Amino acid sequence: MTRDFRWLLVGQTTSQFGAQVSGVAIPLLAVLGLGATPFELGMVSASSTIGFALIGLPAGAWVDRCRRRPILVASDLVRAGLLVSIPVAAAFGVLSLLQLMVVSLLAGFARVFFDVGYQSYLPAVVGKDRLLAGNAALETIRASGQVAGPGAGGWLVSAIGAANVVLIQAVSFVVSAVSLLAIRSEEHVVRRESRGLWPEIREGLAYVARHRTIRAIAVTSAVNNFAFAIASAVNLVFLVRTLRLTPTWVGIVLAIGSVAAMLGAAATPRLARWFGPERIIWVSLVFAGVLGLLTPFAQPGGLTVLAVIGLAAGEFGQLIYAITSVTLRQRVVPQELLGRVNATMRFLLMGLFPVGALLGGVLGTAFGARTTLLIAGGLIAISWLPVYAAISRAGGNTNPGGAALSEVPSEEGRES
Repeated sequence: MTRDFRWLLVGQTTSQFGAQVSGVAIPLLAVLGLGATPFELGMVSASSTIGFALIGLPAGAWVDRCRRRPILVASDLVRAGLLVSIPVAAAFGVLSLLQLMVVSLLAGFARVFFDVGYQSYLPAVVGKDRLLAGNAALETIRASGQVAGPGAGGWLVSAIGAANVVLIQAVSFVVSAVSLLAIRSEEHVVRRESRGLWPEIREGLAYVARHRTIRAIAVTSAVNNFAFAIASAVNLVFLVRTLRLTPTWVGIVLAIGSVAAMLGAAATPRLARWFGPERIIWVSLVFAGVLGLLTPFAQPGGLTVLAVIGLAAGEFGQLIYAITSVTLRQRVVPQELLGRVNATMRFLLMGLFPVGALLGGVLGTAFGARTTLLIAGGLIAISWLPVYAAISRAGGNTNPGGAALSEVPSEEGRES
C-alpha cells in the first residue's frame, strides 16, 4: 500500500463514517426538530440525489477538462461549508425545512462532481495494475461505515443533538480535503481543444454505446439498480408487516447485510484471482440473484432466516459486482474520456432509481410486498446475461487494442 493511497484511505474512512452518521441525523432533525411530514422528508431526501439527473452529464465533461484532485478538494470544502450552516442556523433558532432542502440540493451537486471525479482520479493514485485492490479497500471502508455509522449516529443524536451531529460530517469533509492535498501522485491530463459542452457529452455517451463490454455493464447495472429500487420500496414493509420483526430485529437483519457487503469487498481480490477478473463480474451476480430469491419465500418464525440469507447474499454479490465492474471500466476507458463515461453511468443508474422506487410502491400496493420482491429478484437473477454475453464474445479481451484484463498481474501479493 503506497503512501498516497494511505492518505486517500484516511480521508475516505473519515468522510464515509461522517456521511453515515449524518444520514441518520438530517432525517431525524427534519422530523423531530422541524416537524416534517413524510412528503417534506421525501423532498429533503430527493434534493440530495436529484443532482445526478440535472448535472451528471455536464459534470463528466467538465471533469475531463482538468485535473481531478482540485475538483475533489473543492467538492469536499463546499459540502463542509454548506453543512456548517445547519448547526449555525439551529443555534440562532432560524433553521427551516427550506434550508435543509437547499443545503441538500447544493451538497448533492457537489457530490456529483466528487463521485465522477473520484472514480476518474483513482487510477492516478494507485496505477491501473492495482485498481482492483484499491477499489476493494475503499468499498470495504464504505461498507464498514454502513455497519457502524447509523448506530453511532442515533446515539450521537441523543447525546448532542441532530444539528450538532451534522457538524461531524462537515469536519469529516475537511479531513478528506486535507488528505487529498497530501497526495503527491502526479496526475496527467490530456489537454484537448474544447468543442463545446454537448459534443463532449456526446463523446461519453457514444463510447458507452459503442464499446460492447461497457455497454453490457451499463445495461446490467441499470437493471440491477432499477430492481434494487423496486425492492427498497417494500423491503421494510415486508420485514415488519409480513415477517413481523421488531425494529430491533430489523436493524439486526440490515446490519448482517452490511457485514456481508464488507466481507464481499474484502474478498473481491482473492475471488477475482480464482474466477478471473472478467468472469467474476457476472458470477457475482449469479450468486446474488439465485440466493437473493430466497428472501420473498421467508415466513414468520424460523423461516425468517431465508430473508437473512437472501439479503446478505445480495449485498455480498452486488458489492463484488460493483467493485469489479468499476475496475474494468477504469482500466479500459481512455483517461481523457473516463470522467464522461463515469458520468454517463452514474446518470443512467441514479436516473432510474426514483422510477424504480415509484414502481415498487405501486406494485407493493397492488400485489403486496412478497410479489414485488419476487419481481425485483427475478430481474436481478437475469441481469447478468448481457455482461456474460459480452465477455464471452470478447474471449477474455475486453480491452480493445490492449491486453486482456485477465493478463494484468493480480494485485494480491503486490501490495505492501
